[in-house]
Amino acid sequence: MRFIALAAAAGLVLTACGGGDDETGSGDGGSGNGGEPVELTFQTLAWQTASVEANEAIVAAWNEANPDIQVELLQGDWNNVQDQLMTSFEGGTAPDVFHYESTVLQDFGDRGNVLDLSEYLSDEIRDDIRAGAWDTATFGDAIYGVPFLQESQVIFANRTLLDAAGVALPTVDDPWTWDEFADVAAQLTTEGQYGAVIPLKAPANRILNLARNFGGDYFTDPTGEVQAVFDEADQEVPRRIHEMLYTENSASPDGVGMSSADALPGFFAGQYALLPGAIWLRQQIIEQAPDGFDWVTLPALEGESSAQGAVSQTLSVSADTEHPEEAVQFIEYFLNAENQVQLAAGDWLLPTSQEAAQAPELNDPATGWDVATATADDLEMAPFQQVKGFEEWKSRIANPAFQEYFSDQISLEDLGAKLVDEGNAVLERYQR
Repeated sequence: MRFIALAAAAGLVLTACGGGDDETGSGDGGSGNGGEPVELTFQTLAWQTASVEANEAIVAAWNEANPDIQVELLQGDWNNVQDQLMTSFEGGTAPDVFHYESTVLQDFGDRGNVLDLSEYLSDEIRDDIRAGAWDTATFGDAIYGVPFLQESQVIFANRTLLDAAGVALPTVDDPWTWDEFADVAAQLTTEGQYGAVIPLKAPANRILNLARNFGGDYFTDPTGEVQAVFDEADQEVPRRIHEMLYTENSASPDGVGMSSADALPGFFAGQYALLPGAIWLRQQIIEQAPDGFDWVTLPALEGESSAQGAVSQTLSVSADTEHPEEAVQFIEYFLNAENQVQLAAGDWLLPTSQEAAQAPELNDPATGWDVATATADDLEMAPFQQVKGFEEWKSRIANPAFQEYFSDQISLEDLGAKLVDEGNAVLERYQR
């Protein structure tokens, strides 16, 4: 089978790059016509300095070890990649390998734009990447991408304020429940200081991902005749946040209009003791915090479980590539455990590689990596990612409706009516 040949070729690459005595190169199967090297294009969306440098170094190492399969690194842009890829698919100019995210893969697969990787992938990479991450890139029996980076939610705390109030810090083995989080936020609320700020500028993705704490789905039959719902489990997270904002007055209403980055100045100034946010925010805290600011990363909250919905950044192969085996061979090298450590560290996100997650660099308590990495096993595919029409439902219906609710302009019942009645009018168009 093809994956056996790929695994063997990948082994040659790893040996060569690990300083062994074997000859480099990928063998006769990697040569193009007439002995010319196979040429692949790889479009990355890396933009942070460390991540860009990691991408460049990995591609350079590959090219040095594989003279018969040469990869040209192309720079993409998150701001326009959707339109750019659609245009390139239609024009037959798509990169052989491209970086994007799992939410678009079903649509690309339905259009015939991406290669089903299921017959090409080796057992090694299948076993190393977490099953929950594979779920985000698997549609039916087809695998349209290899997942490699994921985001999770945690809580950042001003340790000085918590210590002064005598608050015991939660641990990975004993995280706060949502009730305990609300109680601590109330305890920390004083004159001129809120116990928490919850950034809610564009809240739909976060709310739906955290809804998995209580088993919330927001949609029934996401791969079939999908319907938006707003059942009791779906109501738990928005109701609890609203109570903190307007009943307990323990969360700053300023957070309704804030992004996570917007909340940092007030967090640094001691206006907010607790700041729920994504794990990548640690980088900005480290880079921007004033000297002497004592902060700590706390575990994600627990509802009925600690489950969180998640999507993945992925590497996919264009359906039009002339070299599918070589493209997958490159992907498997690019996303081996050693390289995933570099990629995760560069973007401050979780690797999907279970081996990479054990690396000391990704378990450092001083930078919150230990807590962040511990959330990996709680991540599961966000149900909404399989919903056709979700992006329009989110932008046109959900984000504005959540904003109105968190601004105390509509009731929880009104929120449900908007998400369901107005939302299903949007979703119906995608079922025709």
